[in-house]
Amino acid sequence: MPHHSTPPSLTDLETIAQAAFAEIPEELRRYAADVVIHVDEFPDEDTERDMELESPFDLLGLYRGGSLAGLGVSAQPGDVDRIFLYRRPLLDYWCETGEDLTDLVKHVLIHEIGHHFGLSDEDMERIEDQD
Repeated sequence: MPHHSTPPSLTDLETIAQAAFAEIPEELRRYAADVVIHVDEFPDEDTERDMELESPFDLLGLYRGGSLAGLGVSAQPGDVDRIFLYRRPLLDYWCETGEDLTDLVKHVLIHEIGHHFGLSDEDMERIEDQD
């Protein structure tokens, strides 16, 4: 990923997210094979309220969709599963920590997928350590 002299745009962050998603081990990626990654500046007001956020900077990403555990054989999926990444909180965290932005986005994607599908923190750490 190229060095940024200006903050990555929404489109830049979507490109980073797609590249990061492609690097996630298949063991986890299979849970979210058809997920759509969407980047917004911040969580919307409904999400802020529902998540009881003190600040919109408190949320880096969010998985919205159906759990594999909740789908029966005859279940019809509703809306498309989406992972929302929030640009400004991600960039703020990136600036505070100095962490590689692609690694940060990959970490958020792994944790959003993992938490949504009921994986433990230990499972996600093991998956992240596979790199």
